[in-house]
Amino acid sequence: MKLEIIIDEQSEQPRLVIYTREITPEINDLVVRLSDAQPTHLIGYQEDRLELLQPEALLRIYADQQKVFAQTENGLYTLRLRLYEVEQRLTQPYFIRISNSEMVNFKKVRQLDMSLTGTICLYFHSGEKSFVSRRYMAKIKSYLGI
Repeated sequence: MKLEIIIDEQSEQPRLVIYTREITPEINDLVVRLSDAQPTHLIGYQEDRLELLQPEALLRIYADQQKVFAQTENGLYTLRLRLYEVEQRLTQPYFIRISNSEMVNFKKVRQLDMSLTGTICLYFHSGEKSFVSRRYMAKIKSYLGI
């Protein structure tokens, strides 16, 4: 994909135009990510109450036993979305998928442990830890620039 930015002092507000031969999944993904229609927060359920979860507060989002959970420093919340739907809503570049069932907020990662066996363990500021699956190793290394 080719990207071009033109500075026009006569322009009153930013305008995005996409020239393409056909609508591809990549174009659809861009439209969804740039659309104002998508909410930026998530609704988390904890027992009988619900709470607005801001993306900055999230440590990780994971699926377990047919449910999706969001973990923050304040606790664990159940989400009524599928993991791919959460991934579409969290458009910030610091949310990275680390396995088929988990994505993490890299702003909350304190340390990475790259073992001799080739796995990566992520340690969060809160003391929690997660492991990167082998399938996502290349993506994580690319994100980190290693």
